Amino acid sequence: MLIPLCDIKPGQSARICHLANDSLMAKRLNDLGFEPDALVSCVLKRKNSIAAYLVRNAVIALRDEDSRFILAEKAEAAL
Repeated sequence: MLIPLCDIKPGQSARICHLANDSLMAKRLNDLGFEPDALVSCVLKRKNSIAAYLVRNAVIALRDEDSRFILAEKAEAAL
């Protein structure tokens, strides 16, 4: 089942399946390492709708409104 990346909690991992069709946002996210088949782990989630994700050995913070563009499948093992 595909879920927006903003729905995973700290300690959970997911494999990116699809970036939304907004070409400018998809390009920006792809440049940051959020591309299909990449394994992502949520390392921190704040109450103010921002989360930090470990992707391709870098920690990147995204607002929920941006991470909604990333559709992923939950992965069993953490990074």
